Amino acid sequence: MAVPLTVDEALARVLARARPLETEQVALTEAAGRVLAEAAVAAVDLPGFPSSAMDGFALRCADTPGSLRVVGHVAAGQPAARALRAGEAMSIATGGVVPEGADAVLQIELAETDGELVRMGDAVAPGANVRPRGGDIAAGARVLRAGMLLSPSRLAALASAGIAEPRCARRPRVTIVSTGTELRPPGEPLAAGQIYESNGLMLESLIAGGGAVVERTAPVADDEQAHRTALERALTADVVVTSGGVSVGRHDLVRQTLADLGAEEDFWGVAMRPGKPLSFSVRGTTLVFGLPGNPVSALVSGLLFVLPALRALQGLANPAPRFRLGLLAAPASRRPERDDYQRAVLEERDGTVVLRPGTGQESHMIAHAAAADALVHIPRGEGELVAGATVRYLPLDTAGSA
Repeated sequence: MAVPLTVDEALARVLARARPLETEQVALTEAAGRVLAEAAVAAVDLPGFPSSAMDGFALRCADTPGSLRVVGHVAAGQPAARALRAGEAMSIATGGVVPEGADAVLQIELAETDGELVRMGDAVAPGANVRPRGGDIAAGARVLRAGMLLSPSRLAALASAGIAEPRCARRPRVTIVSTGTELRPPGEPLAAGQIYESNGLMLESLIAGGGAVVERTAPVADDEQAHRTALERALTADVVVTSGGVSVGRHDLVRQTLADLGAEEDFWGVAMRPGKPLSFSVRGTTLVFGLPGNPVSALVSGLLFVLPALRALQGLANPAPRFRLGLLAAPASRRPERDDYQRAVLEERDGTVVLRPGTGQESHMIAHAAAADALVHIPRGEGELVAGATVRYLPLDTAGSA
């Protein structure tokens, strides 16, 4: 067997084959979680008129301090009926159009009023509490650059700038194929040697969170023809994700079946724990990830390789896993030849993230993994990392976010 690739080497090879998909116009109401394929340009000035930053009184600075006659009210969405004249003021709501002739707004908390007059003891500075036209962004200026994920705040920015249909990358179509004669749906009675199938559901949730349209097949028995039928159909998708059947046992049929169907294997084996027997193949433009069958191995492989590939297919500017930094709560042994990814509980102490790897780190222990908040990277090397050492981690509660 060839020397396994490092995680970084394997990821680089995956991303080199994950070319952005074609683009499409998307209604803004359907664009949450999508990735912009081209820069979004403002259709209007924002704001489109001088507006009040707060409730108060629109006035002329030259008339302050002193007393002014209140001659009207400006509500949001209803401009003043006429321009403001010398010696006058108009009450105004937050977001209201500052009337022609006014050059400032006196906030209501600083005003004395009896209904007909408003008094202020100090001069009001020009431009006070007025949002100038185009002060946020001018028409024709770039609101967002290509490759940005459309988060809630970015959707709001596009809507405010009058952009109704941003151009986005098409969502990848992914087919998940779980293999193993022993697999049964949860809820059915189990015969001797059978187990409940969990990888498909886990991967579906993870991958859908990465922006893909997911199809999950029924578990495929350890039979050559069953594998061929399922994988041949799956290969019409943009991405195929299998679980199980990628090692070297007599029932591990995935890699050979893929080769028979014309898929070119780019690599098999990554120097990491769990997830070493990961395979990655390509047929045409279809990317194929052969994940190990142990649930934690499948989870880690999905986080480190499948999700970045989905982000790259959608044109995200930085598709790599989004590691953060924290401190180890206890010493952790290192492995000379493999990077280790351990499940850990995340704690916060005085604003610092502290990570405590749990017991039960074996790759089949998905119930133990369920208690974890984070995946901690223990880099290869000799000896151990001491308590308090800085480590990289992936938060598991947001892992599927595109």
